[in-house]
Amino acid sequence: MPVYLLAIESSCDDTSAAVFCDNVMRSNVIASQKVHETFGGVVPELASRAHQQNIIPTIDKALKDANIDKKQLHAVAFTRGPGLLGSLLVGTTFAKSFAQALEIPMIDVNHMQAHVLAHFIQNADKTKAVPEFPFLCLTVSGGHTQIVLVSDYFDMKIVGQTIDDAAGEAFDKAAKILDLPYPGGPFVDKNAQEGNPLAFQFAKPRIPGFDYSFSGLKTSFLYFLRDHLKSDPLFIEKNLKDLCASFQKAVIDALMDKLLKAAKEYNSNSIAIAGGVSANSGLRKAISDLNAKGFQTFIPEFQFTTDNAAMVAITGYLKYIRGEFASPDLTVFSRSGI
Repeated sequence: MPVYLLAIESSCDDTSAAVFCDNVMRSNVIASQKVHETFGGVVPELASRAHQQNIIPTIDKALKDANIDKKQLHAVAFTRGPGLLGSLLVGTTFAKSFAQALEIPMIDVNHMQAHVLAHFIQNADKTKAVPEFPFLCLTVSGGHTQIVLVSDYFDMKIVGQTIDDAAGEAFDKAAKILDLPYPGGPFVDKNAQEGNPLAFQFAKPRIPGFDYSFSGLKTSFLYFLRDHLKSDPLFIEKNLKDLCASFQKAVIDALMDKLLKAAKEYNSNSIAIAGGVSANSGLRKAISDLNAKGFQTFIPEFQFTTDNAAMVAITGYLKYIRGEFASPDLTVFSRSGI
């Protein structure tokens, strides 16, 4: 008997709902919030208010796109954390009410686990290749940068992570310095594709083990521009594409260096990437290039890179078949390990 599941994602500034039949996506709807562009970053209070406005029409569209009546659902999954508390409360409260009204179980999902497990979303004919355990997953976003050893669906161990800024945050801060629109990461990537990545060099962090640090790189970039702007006020305008390409290369080199060291340490030739920065063209190419070196690589579809309910749905489905359901009195959390 097929399992129909509704999933809700509301951890930050995107309201998303998805409907799955077993491990196959039937719909995945995302409502983005434009209100934050004015402030150059996510404003938590505005985000939670926007979720309240978006959640019902988003879920309604997801059900209609999937051609599913809510009475056919077997469970509702939702992001419990980590994320912004106000945003998480909107999705969690709706899920509790929805599940109680339909008398179906609810399933709480860890946002970071969901990014990794997005690789197990199947296509309609169930022929898509998925990672075999164990594998390493580089999870990179605006809030997280982690190397995760994945031994089973819910047996994950962080073997390396950032000690300060996340890679996505570094991209956004660089974009802000360059006066690029928000969110800045995609604009850095777009300009980088037309620039020379060897034009400029910036400080490389020296962190032991498999951990990352991007604060020094960000500072190096800032001071580099400050010094050149003193002699040429148009330096950024003249060199924008090369600056983006060089900065992007520095971030990707740092990411790949630790990832390959971890692959050697854990004897893993299977590597995946996940999270918002996995949409970056430079990182996707760097991972793809590993195939020529004997690695098996897994790169998510663009629709599964940023926050989305499809990744919550596949995680919820895997917990459903294990019989792992949530208590109605659970609370959300803002920070947690994977």
